[in-house]
Amino acid sequence: MGKLDAFEVGEKKLTIQTEFFSRPSWRVETKVYLGGALKKVFSDDLTATSETDLQQAVNSFHDRKIRELLDSLKNKRQ
Repeated sequence: MGKLDAFEVGEKKLTIQTEFFSRPSWRVETKVYLGGALKKVFSDDLTATSETDLQQAVNSFHDRKIRELLDSLKNKRQ
């Protein structure tokens, strides 16, 4: 369970990969790569999330991190 998106940022590719892990406890991790190099890892605890809501929680976390990163890039350009 996860999501993957990639964007062109100048001459490099920005890749955002979100994965769900069940052990040792439920959690989601988003890894940010720029030009193939790992730049940042974000993590969130999902132990309080019901099983039926897991994919929605992963999608929400992934989309939120994309918005944060793109907003940050826009602010740097100004």
